[in-house]
Amino acid sequence: MATEKRSIDERIAELKEKQNQLKAQEKKLRAKKSAEERKIRTRHLIEVGGTIYSVLGREFVDGDIERLAAFLKGQDNRGGYFTKAMNNFPSAPAVAAPDNAEPKTENE
Repeated sequence: MATEKRSIDERIAELKEKQNQLKAQEKKLRAKKSAEERKIRTRHLIEVGGTIYSVLGREFVDGDIERLAAFLKGQDNRGGYFTKAMNNFPSAPAVAAPDNAEPKTENE
């Protein structure tokens, strides 16, 4: 016979090699996804911190983080205004009109 068929053991070995390659690809993709998620989370943490910093209007001092955490955790006892505001706020802010746009009147 001119072309010899591969043995079952050879086919099994090839499949195992392919399986190892696929597992390596999956691991690489999972690592990439995890890195992207961490990057987004880090950006959000920085934005939240910057927003708090700008609203506070002063430098942070020792104990500010603890006071903020206690305030946010206890806000449910005071009516849950923070939670309500965050849950009722639209997910994306409206696009602002260009500077050269004329203001709308009530008749429009």
